[in-house]
Amino acid sequence: MLHLNPNKLRDFIQQLFERVGSESKEAERIAFYLVQSNLTGHDSHGVIRAPYYIDYVKNDQTRTNQSLSVIFQTDSMAIVDGNFGFGQVIGEQAMQLGIDMAKKHGIATVSLRNSAHLGRIGDWPTMVADAGMASFHFVNTSGYGLLVAPFGGIDRRLSANPIAAGVPVEGKKPIILDISTCAIAEGKLKVALNKGVEVEPGCIMDNAGNAITDPAQFYTDPPGVLLPFGGHKGYGLSIIAEMFAGALTGNSCSNPANDQRLLNGMYSLIIDCDRLPEELGFAAEVQRFIDFVKSARKAPGFDEILMPGEIEEKNRKDREANGIEIDDTTWQTLCDSAKDLGVDEAVVQESIL
Repeated sequence: MLHLNPNKLRDFIQQLFERVGSESKEAERIAFYLVQSNLTGHDSHGVIRAPYYIDYVKNDQTRTNQSLSVIFQTDSMAIVDGNFGFGQVIGEQAMQLGIDMAKKHGIATVSLRNSAHLGRIGDWPTMVADAGMASFHFVNTSGYGLLVAPFGGIDRRLSANPIAAGVPVEGKKPIILDISTCAIAEGKLKVALNKGVEVEPGCIMDNAGNAITDPAQFYTDPPGVLLPFGGHKGYGLSIIAEMFAGALTGNSCSNPANDQRLLNGMYSLIIDCDRLPEELGFAAEVQRFIDFVKSARKAPGFDEILMPGEIEEKNRKDREANGIEIDDTTWQTLCDSAKDLGVDEAVVQESIL
């Protein structure tokens, strides 16, 4: 395992995407969000994704230097198209549009279609919460990311279908929920594969429906499947995510006919909390409830009760101070990409602490 300097790693990743054709600002945004994922402890959506993104560009599955197009808009509703652009850029543009609309009208929905991989979905409610707003997000993959079996089934019918939400907390970091509706995100499976470790039981099956824990057995021909978390409960949430992120956006629910490129759809509901009536006491009630929940007696082995998002903040502080830990396999793939694209070796090596 290596430890990497976050700032130097951003410079390195930015250069990778500049070499593949992104303008400087776009490459900086991609690098920022990928490294941010590593800092928060979500290595599955961090720099491990860079070589995959580069391949998508080379194969014209993702297109550099795109901006979202507004297809339909009312005072509080927008349908937008990402034009196959990088999700780290398109997602940010979509959220800014939603924030601006909510500031004017109190509430907004943004239905995003045809975005390349949106990265760590928790970035988007965080951006909205930093603007003082609450939000909810459903995400799907239109067909390229068919990975998950329905409850009671064996065949792939669903994508990982994350859901995320954010609530601002006055004077403090927001509450951020960011979960996949499957028992393990495929990116985390890739991290486990690269590290040579098994995953928890109940996450994956082979193509015959047998329970497995070795990620290598998932990546076979024919491939295995991911399972929804919590059985029928996660499956039910996944279906709803398909309805909102696929049907309501025009991105399409998961469909094998749409397997030419990885496209995310995201349905976002954004509420301007400052527009709520003062007598509602929103900010005070949020803090009262947080304090009440945290006052519960601690179970054996637990020192603290955390709100959603607090573990990511703890990870970020630790990794900013001590570096980002990365496995040798992932690092080698990044080095191979750098060599292929002609990135200066000195820039690569400067990332290592």
